[in-house]
Amino acid sequence: MPLFARSSDGLSIAYDDIGLGDPVVLVHGFASGRLQNWRDPGWYDVLLQAGYRVIALDCRGHGESDKPYDPAFYGHDVMANDVAAVMNEAGVKQARLMGYSMGGFISIQMLMHKPEAIEKLVIGGVGESYLDDSPTSRDRMSDPQVRNGIADALLAPDKSTITNPTAKAFRAFAEQQGKDLRALAACIRGVRPNITKAELSHSTRPVLVVCGEKDDLTGSPGPLAAAFADGRAVTVPRRDHMTAVGDKVYKDAALQFFAD
Repeated sequence: MPLFARSSDGLSIAYDDIGLGDPVVLVHGFASGRLQNWRDPGWYDVLLQAGYRVIALDCRGHGESDKPYDPAFYGHDVMANDVAAVMNEAGVKQARLMGYSMGGFISIQMLMHKPEAIEKLVIGGVGESYLDDSPTSRDRMSDPQVRNGIADALLAPDKSTITNPTAKAFRAFAEQQGKDLRALAACIRGVRPNITKAELSHSTRPVLVVCGEKDDLTGSPGPLAAAFADGRAVTVPRRDHMTAVGDKVYKDAALQFFAD
């Protein structure tokens, strides 16, 4: 059974708190959850075996956390406050932080606005397409039109009418395990302006950026890593956005980064 923290706007945020070592806080990707994104691909076991304390939350709209249907509840700055609320409830002032995909966006907000809470940051499944001067990718998730297209696909009465491959893939993923499509549609419509490259350069915390070699949503991890004052990049060979998260290359890179 999960534990629960109360968000600044009164929502219930579910989280796991396992182990006794230095804390690692895990923030999952869109339409996933703490268990699907982190426990099931083996991250809990890997981190616990390395001697860490694992704190993994369900972001609002996901898993066992509350699920409002208003997009105004889903800005990444607000969702970063949920991470801070979980850390406060767990009695953790500073931690190693790792976010994947949407969790990476949220973790960047944490880094910029609550840097004292972060010792080191791993950003997975977010790359060059995040940057304000990034070349146009096939489906840049910072583009409101792309996000609205995915939201429309999540709510489509007949999924056979969905033609965009990315939107179709998100619909298929979101239909797993009884997820709340209406809450997820509200989540992805939430306002989420990215931090600019100039702003990212002011951060001094160590950052590792990890992306799959075949991840069409993110692009290369190198340009985003280079935007930070202390950033490094790792590419996971032969993996895409959905398959990189559980790869041994990613796990080994994160463990080494946390241990350095």
